[in-house]
Amino acid sequence: MTVVDIHPHIVSPDTQRYPLAPLGGTQSTWSSERPTTYETLITAMDEAGVDKAAIVHSSTAYGYDNRYVADAVAAVPSRFTAVCSIDVMAPDAVRMFDYWLARGCTGMRLFTTGSTLPDQATWFVDPKTYPFWEHAAAKNIPVCMQMKQEGLPLLRQIMDRFPKVTIILDHLARVPFADGPPYNAAAEFLELAKYKQVYLKITPVNVTPKSWGRGTPDAFFGKLVDTFGASRIAWGSNFPNSVGTLSEILAAARKAFSFAKASDQDWIFGKTALTLYPTLAK
Repeated sequence: MTVVDIHPHIVSPDTQRYPLAPLGGTQSTWSSERPTTYETLITAMDEAGVDKAAIVHSSTAYGYDNRYVADAVAAVPSRFTAVCSIDVMAPDAVRMFDYWLARGCTGMRLFTTGSTLPDQATWFVDPKTYPFWEHAAAKNIPVCMQMKQEGLPLLRQIMDRFPKVTIILDHLARVPFADGPPYNAAAEFLELAKYKQVYLKITPVNVTPKSWGRGTPDAFFGKLVDTFGASRIAWGSNFPNSVGTLSEILAAARKAFSFAKASDQDWIFGKTALTLYPTLAK
């Protein structure tokens, strides 16, 4: 089985060639303390048994400058593709979209909240973004959403308006699960399953939380598999943001999904990713 990681990051120590310009104005702690080159990522992938990766551009280091992840794809096209970020509110958003597509980008990511921008933004539903959404649908480019639960009503507005856009929810949009079965606190999130354009990205944020509360990994992830189907769930390491080696991160995720049948695990750890990023199947 091909194992694919759809959420590693890379950061170059060469700040002259790749100058820092983090969203929010402050560089994230992880990217400062653990800069990881694409060469180091390749080594970690080989050690962990990860075949391919959709590298997610490091917005908290480089803002909208995707050159490093694009250069990584150009250097190792047999192993990598890129998930880039652009200013979707800008008048030239579609032009920049196409520019990065030509540089090896096969995915986009909207950073609407995160370590350097803690509040949930609302700009992604502004009519100024509509050309971006239309272009993503026309080009069949999946859009990762880094967001919180309070942004879900706005996301539904976008999906209702642009039903052909593929959406990937980073870190499960930090869905609550501590209440345990039947997971009433996650009801709004689980209702998104009716949108066939929605895919889920499982990362260490979800696999190794501080506490599982009244639930268990088997119960919660089993609920996700039953509700969305394994073919709409994919694994991402969040390496090196998440603590631990890539091997350890993958092992923890495999353990969390050990309850699932082998065919479902095949989807979660590889086949879904190849559906989302078909260039990695080549």
